[in-house]
Amino acid sequence: MIGQQDQVSPAYIRGTFGSFTQIATCLGLMAALLIGIPAKETKGCNPIRWRVCFWVPVIPAVLLALTMELCAESPHWLFKRGRGTEAEVAFEKLLGSSHVQVAIAELSKLDKGNEGDSVRFTELFYGRHFRVIFIGSVLFALQQLSGINAVFYFSSVVFKRAGVPSNVANLCIGIVNLSGSIVATILMDKLGRKVLLLGSFMGMAISMGLQVIGTSSFVSATGALYLSVGGMLLFVLAFAFGAGPVPSLLMSEIFPNRIRAKAMAFCMAVHWVINFFVGLLFLRLLEQLGPQFLYMVFSSFCIVAVVFVKRNVLETKGKTLQEIEIALVPAQ
Repeated sequence: MIGQQDQVSPAYIRGTFGSFTQIATCLGLMAALLIGIPAKETKGCNPIRWRVCFWVPVIPAVLLALTMELCAESPHWLFKRGRGTEAEVAFEKLLGSSHVQVAIAELSKLDKGNEGDSVRFTELFYGRHFRVIFIGSVLFALQQLSGINAVFYFSSVVFKRAGVPSNVANLCIGIVNLSGSIVATILMDKLGRKVLLLGSFMGMAISMGLQVIGTSSFVSATGALYLSVGGMLLFVLAFAFGAGPVPSLLMSEIFPNRIRAKAMAFCMAVHWVINFFVGLLFLRLLEQLGPQFLYMVFSSFCIVAVVFVKRNVLETKGKTLQEIEIALVPAQ
């Protein structure tokens, strides 16, 4: 959906529109947590409640399928297939009649040089497109190696040590994540993507540092609990400011039309493969290496991400897709 949003959003509010996906994700996570509470509190062998948890997602899925019929087709897709009139109708529906001609003119500029056959996967890894693929895949990899999903998956363990019930802990994580995402939406087109990414990863590194201190032997038990819980909440908040919403938005902006579908598929594959292995190995590594060393590793990846963003990521705030492509992709 982000690929659709960047294509139809004006440059000056493209970041705000793209961030709505992250807010929707946060709302979905909180809804899942609330729905799961009754099932978790079920005593004895009562399969009804947990089966309800599996049936409830059918409702939004059906609503999405039905309401997709109301959505306009991608104007870029229509234009590339020579259906210019339908593209104009789609733009009018999305942006209003006053913006149609400007949007069509922008499409014409973007599609110049992209009239060739669809790109092969092998072409993504050499030549003129390598830089944007490198930025996208490494950014998603560092997002996951920062430890965010380990925090999401196992935050209840840390809160339990502090005497906080797991239901309350999960809701706290969800509320902090949602609050940070709302702030990021407001700031996305004011501060820019790169600034939010730098601040976000730096904040995550500092938050992980607090958790490292909290697991050390020279801190009192009370201090350790405050540092662990506070560090975890700050980590989630920092993630929501930039490292959460920005990578997906940035990918849809930096990939040229010709490679966008395959490039985003590859980067999302990198995202989910690393997500899988972090979730699979986290508890095992926690037992073998201990929380202090593991949190130091996550903090190190956050620092690496700061350096990577500083050196490689282009600020896309306020730029048209054509300007971004010219800056990142060498001419043929």
